[in-house]
Amino acid sequence: MNVIVCIKQVPSLTDVQIDPENGRLKRDGVESVINPFDEYAIEEGVRIREKVGGKVVVITMGPPQAESALREALSRGADEAFLISDRAFRGSDTLATSYTLSSAIKFIGNYDIIICGKQALDGDTAQVGPGVAEMLNIPHIAYVKKIELLGDKLIRVERMMEDGYDLIESSFPILLTVVKEINIPRIPSLRGKMFSKKASIKTLDAATIGVDAKRIGFSGSPTQVMKTFSPPQRNNCGEKFSGDAKEIAIALVKRLSTLGIV
Repeated sequence: MNVIVCIKQVPSLTDVQIDPENGRLKRDGVESVINPFDEYAIEEGVRIREKVGGKVVVITMGPPQAESALREALSRGADEAFLISDRAFRGSDTLATSYTLSSAIKFIGNYDIIICGKQALDGDTAQVGPGVAEMLNIPHIAYVKKIELLGDKLIRVERMMEDGYDLIESSFPILLTVVKEINIPRIPSLRGKMFSKKASIKTLDAATIGVDAKRIGFSGSPTQVMKTFSPPQRNNCGEKFSGDAKEIAIALVKRLSTLGIV
């Protein structure tokens, strides 16, 4: 069973900066990490390989510095990694990113399952996974919390819903986006770290994967970021009661009564 895992390197939540000129996230010189949801995708891909054999290939689209995210994925059990990197990809929105990733996956080929985290923390759109599936013309299931392989032709998954979960079966190939409830990611082993340091990571540029220049980067991105800002801090939006438990309870009931709530 051959699995491709799509990951993204995102700015650390403690170091998020916005470029005032274009409204986009600053990435150069900013500490970056693997998108947290993608850690569950890596782990699930490795677990599938451990159960039925095959290979786990991890890919990411980004600048050269994104290689560090790929090496961490290799240390967590992935077998091979590809960096999709070209200045022509700069400024890609979710549509252009989906097109570029799908083109790279077609170039790599030989896959049964593609796994993505349900969304990236920097964009928070949850659009790229489904977009890749549409461009590859394969089925996709989102919010997957459990995977069961039914031989080499069928897969059964539990898709998380607000009031429970759906049980869905599908044939291969398929793209899944997973939620954090699906597993607990492993800590990289010493052997994995040694392998990741020595591993050769292949870089795929625009010419190699044969993309249409009009569908990548800024020119292929119909989405325009008009303005980005931090919401104003809310002050004096609550009341604080002090004292022991009995005093606080009495004060709270009196206040709620004054407001007509009780």
